[in-house]
Amino acid sequence: MTESTVWLIIGFIGQGLFFGRILVQWIASERRGESVVPRSFWYFSIVGSLLLFAYAVHQRDIVIMMGQAFGILVYGRNLTFRRPKLVAAEAQA
Repeated sequence: MTESTVWLIIGFIGQGLFFGRILVQWIASERRGESVVPRSFWYFSIVGSLLLFAYAVHQRDIVIMMGQAFGILVYGRNLTFRRPKLVAAEAQA
């Protein structure tokens, strides 16, 4: 397997995870009967975005890098907003 093929696989996995986050959100919303954004949505977002960012660095594609860099910050911040709620829920369990 060539290095180019490995990077294509990384790019496709990243894109797949990034797309998968929409399916996760859709399924969670259908189950609850309302629009919800589960924690797994943010994990899919950040991991997919990090892989796409790595692919963009390898390809030297500044457009993708800039687009993903901002998203990584937003997804990380949303996960930190959820952290206190998780700690409180675990303490009550």
